[in-house]
Amino acid sequence: MGIHFLIFFSTFLGIFSGENRLKSSPEKPNIILIFADDLAYGDLGSYGARGWETPHLDQLAAEGMRFTQFYVPHAVCTASRAALLTGAYANRLGLYGALDHTANHGLNPEETTIAEMLKENGYQTGMVGKWHLGHQPEFLPTRQGFDSFFGLPYSNDMWPKHPESKNYYPPLPLIEGEEAIAYLEDQKELTSWYTYKSLEFIEKNQGNPFFLYLAHSMPHVPLFVSDKFKGESEQGLYGDVMMEIDWSVGEIRKKLKELGLSENTLIIFTSDNGPWLSYGGHAGLQGGLKEGKGTSWEGGIRVPAIFTWPGKIPAGQVQNQAAMTIDILPTLAKLTGSRLPKLKIDGSDIWPLIQGEKQELKPYYAYYNQNELQAVIYGKWKLVIPHTYRTIPSGTEMRNDGIPVKYSYIKLENPQLFDLSKDMGETKDVSIQNPEIMKMLNSFATQARTDMGDALTGAEGTGNRKAGRITIKEN
Repeated sequence: MGIHFLIFFSTFLGIFSGENRLKSSPEKPNIILIFADDLAYGDLGSYGARGWETPHLDQLAAEGMRFTQFYVPHAVCTASRAALLTGAYANRLGLYGALDHTANHGLNPEETTIAEMLKENGYQTGMVGKWHLGHQPEFLPTRQGFDSFFGLPYSNDMWPKHPESKNYYPPLPLIEGEEAIAYLEDQKELTSWYTYKSLEFIEKNQGNPFFLYLAHSMPHVPLFVSDKFKGESEQGLYGDVMMEIDWSVGEIRKKLKELGLSENTLIIFTSDNGPWLSYGGHAGLQGGLKEGKGTSWEGGIRVPAIFTWPGKIPAGQVQNQAAMTIDILPTLAKLTGSRLPKLKIDGSDIWPLIQGEKQELKPYYAYYNQNELQAVIYGKWKLVIPHTYRTIPSGTEMRNDGIPVKYSYIKLENPQLFDLSKDMGETKDVSIQNPEIMKMLNSFATQARTDMGDALTGAEGTGNRKAGRITIKEN
């Protein structure tokens, strides 16, 4: 509670100090990128959510562009975040899975993040929330282009109370800058703290173009919610958490309006992967998609995505063409006139799509499990490559107490093709009826294997780089 008060009080002083409120340069829009954790495709009202309400996020969608076929390339925390911030597939960077407190590697400082790209162009940069790209000082946000950082070094379940690995993890540190300011025994104020620190950053930097990366720890388990939202949804705790995330978005939009910054601020809202289905009632809504987090089926990699910028992005639009988080960095580079990274990236500028137009199709790839190429997406077509994936066993009774059930595993023996425009639930394999499409998507897969390798086939690849590493010294 003491941390809560200090954060709130400092924010309070910042909000109400001074009469002059300067606006950012219109040539360089402010950018707020909100990245939720394990938030599923069906978790927002505008995507069909039931059991809770998300009025602020629904309004965000109503005032901008809502994507219906937006992807992450990796359905797991660290890899997904690396891809978002660098515009490159994480396997190209040598990052896989989800790093924990034992990791001696992280995002290589030689990579260029969105923050570094924008900082070079005169932006003030701040990060609030979950980092998960290396907890060693060499890899923290303040070494990767961010002027400030307040949040967690990795996932919020990596603490001594983990339901499946009790006492494996050390106390969970809350970090400001590069120092732990507390170790969390409870997380019910975490979303509120993130929100207050975000407001503080906006207030402090209102006179400069700024980039705020707000990476919520929720609704990743363990779920916690503040008293102001406890019991507010019909669904229960998960719904309460979603309503608090929605409140956070509303507070940020209210602050932008108060400071006269709304017209010159681009807000992006999306998620790092789909729902963690083994947690039953503590997981999100698939929205008609197959499977969830940790798989390359649509439920694992298709996420909600909203882009809003008053006067620049048409209101109330829906974009059905495929895009991916790797496209955000090059799009922001184009919008701000920033220089692209020197090292190769995989994303491309999708500003035309965000404005409601169509673009030439390009293949997107889904990787998991130490560089396994598991799927290729090209417009409405999706090739699923033979691999082993996890699923909830049929007939399993799902719980609503935060204790997960065990997965079973299925080996997909033959490639499958789906027409996602007619079958987003991936129920009907149409590979036999479409041999030319299969040939084209398989050729894309061959190109990807030549470039980035593939653990399933043993291809090594020629375009990969290495994660940053430190040497742990023995005492």
